[in-house]
Amino acid sequence: QVQLVESGGGSVQPGGSLRLSCVSSGRASGSFFTFDAMGWYRQAPGKQREMVATITSRYATNYADSVKGRFTISRGDVEGTVYLQMDSLKPEDTAVYYCNGGTLGRGRYYPSSWGQGTQVTVSS
Repeated sequence: QVQLVESGGGSVQPGGSLRLSCVSSGRASGSFFTFDAMGWYRQAPGKQREMVATITSRYATNYADSVKGRFTISRGDVEGTVYLQMDSLKPEDTAVYYCNGGTLGRGRYYPSSWGQGTQVTVSS
């Protein structure tokens, strides 16, 4: 079973920056885990979970319109590692951020493994 563990959340003032990290561990189906893509989702209180950013094994990226130009997703050198650099943070970015990994099919991303989440709070 693959496990994803996030870190790097915290509290920051508007305009500040945070860097989230996600590390995978474990095995899936007797083989080393391999995700077609990994990503970050977030869920604010009273709202549905939404996609923030994704990155494929070929480093193609996709961002929610609300974070374009402010957030950057990247993959680490170690397989199953993904980062989210968040700059120019706004109060509306406050949410629990979840790392995930999954497969691609017909141009869509299907996350299947999830982390426990890390809280990001943007407030003055």
